[in-house]
Amino acid sequence: MKAVELEFTPIFIPYKEPYHWAQGVTEGAQLILVKLTTDKGIEGYGESIATPSSNAIINFLNQAKKLIIGKDIYENDKIFKDVYQYLFQAHGTCSAPRFAAQVLCGIEIAFWDAKGKELNKPVFQLLGGKHHDYLQYFGFAQGENATEISADAKELVQAGYEVIYIKVGKKNEEEDIEIIKKTRQAIGENSRLRIDPNEHWPILKMRRLIERIKNYNIEFIEQPCNAESLTALFHAQQKSSVPIAADQSVFTIHDAFNICKINAADMLTLGIHETGGISNFKKIAQLAEAAGINICIHGLYESGITAYASHQLGISIPNIDDGNQIMLRFLQWDIIKKGSEFSDKMRWPANTKIGLGFDLDQDAVNESHRLYKSKELS
Repeated sequence: MKAVELEFTPIFIPYKEPYHWAQGVTEGAQLILVKLTTDKGIEGYGESIATPSSNAIINFLNQAKKLIIGKDIYENDKIFKDVYQYLFQAHGTCSAPRFAAQVLCGIEIAFWDAKGKELNKPVFQLLGGKHHDYLQYFGFAQGENATEISADAKELVQAGYEVIYIKVGKKNEEEDIEIIKKTRQAIGENSRLRIDPNEHWPILKMRRLIERIKNYNIEFIEQPCNAESLTALFHAQQKSSVPIAADQSVFTIHDAFNICKINAADMLTLGIHETGGISNFKKIAQLAEAAGINICIHGLYESGITAYASHQLGISIPNIDDGNQIMLRFLQWDIIKKGSEFSDKMRWPANTKIGLGFDLDQDAVNESHRLYKSKELS
């Protein structure tokens, strides 16, 4: 089955409230919707994150399109290796696997959607089959301060979430302690609590803070220190009494290998936009499984397309975590129609619809594109 057309539509989906994290504040999801059409008339959909510039990302996608049209989409690994070589590696100074992954992810996801539709199977069956009847997701508490974050966390526990995840590292040390303290008080002792400083806790600060939060039963700390230094991550893991998860430190299979080799993390937090799509994510998960490490699905600026793709993938991975990230609750609207939904305790059953398992909401796409144009997001 060959690709005969690729179309790229820039969109913006606003959040219900500003999204706060250690690196700043985000107002919504800026994306490129990817539509693949095959020679059999099958349509597959994906999305690429459009930051820092939608126009720039679309320019890269159009260059990739020249190499993809006419190719058999079942040869996706070879296709994307060739595209990366042409667009990035051949130019030396532009050898950028992390950026390339972000750009090309949307096309790769669309390939899998189309393949599942042609074979009349959900994507997880193309990835080795079902390892789980459902995936479990954590409750991501948001807010600008400790009072708002802890109140949101309490509501999430009441809604059935068993694992609560919060951002720290945004303020000074005392404010971080206050966020953790108030959140633990709000959710009680039986709920699991994870924290993410997003690289804003260097080693000395982390060791000092861990001593102060040791009574709050933290399940793990995600990416406390600078992502560019595996030495720092290794020292964090070795010195911390709380398990450490790697996030921004792991994008490629080479990153994952180096982390696993030196035992620099207890968990890998991984998203398909970081890996460049489903195939590379699956490879990294298998490598981590060999090292005895679980994978936590990472969410970023995304619509239901990414959530559904990640869910199909996670169902096929034996070493997937029982508290994964999903960003859909932050969106004012989605660009897909409602399908399989969460059940009790935020468990999402395996989606057995063909392809990635969703139907596009074209009216919502049109509104998201209109909003993008009105904001003149370049």
